[in-house]
Amino acid sequence: MYFFLTQVSISDVILITVIVPNTLRFLLSETRLMCLMCCIAQYNAFSFAICSECLLLTVMAFDRFLAICIHLRYKSIMSFGFCTALASFSWILSFILICIETITISKLQFCGPNVVNHFFCDVYLLLQFACTDITIAQLEITILIVLLVVLPFILIVISYICIISSILKIQSLTRRRKVFPTCSSHLTVVSIFYDTVSGIYMLPSKGKSLNMTRVLSLFYTVGTPLVNPVVYTLRNKELSKAYQKMHSKVFDAT
Repeated sequence: MYFFLTQVSISDVILITVIVPNTLRFLLSETRLMCLMCCIAQYNAFSFAICSECLLLTVMAFDRFLAICIHLRYKSIMSFGFCTALASFSWILSFILICIETITISKLQFCGPNVVNHFFCDVYLLLQFACTDITIAQLEITILIVLLVVLPFILIVISYICIISSILKIQSLTRRRKVFPTCSSHLTVVSIFYDTVSGIYMLPSKGKSLNMTRVLSLFYTVGTPLVNPVVYTLRNKELSKAYQKMHSKVFDAT
């Protein structure tokens, strides 16, 4: 679990690094200019971080499924090599698919207006400025959403159906309370992440205002990476004990 948490943390760091510094530059300076290739590059890095996190959250759900439903074989299946392979697959697949989409977008011809009414370059804003046919780009985006967002979400739901079913079969109430917290943090993060992402990319754009889109975008690009460490820390006994020891040492020193 900690191995996959480090991978999700790396994805969050990439996401914040791509979005936050540039947003602060726009807020604090009078010049709010960004070249077209820089905008496309930001979209590439941002999408890579989001898609890799979708896959990594799915891998974590699979990890929890094995730990709870097939716990006797968990250590033999989830070896370090297999965990590394799953994480590498998530990163590489996301990178390849996003690069294909980015190359398609970079080949489009763009014309005015050239004002992005957002705090970062998202794909639907880039396509609005295209003067050429965007059918292929839209088709690739749809395929990306299905492969990297919808399908992982379905796998996560299936995993948790099996997990909940296994927990309900446990006769002892004490054992149930011990088992459920091992996946409650992950379930909380998945709920927050997919609620905001689906609200932007999977719901029809006609019924959404620009301000609502900005708020949702801000939440999953900045809010979710900030919430993730808090959620996992509050639910983790080892980290709570370490914090208490550090807190007591600080007061003893003073």
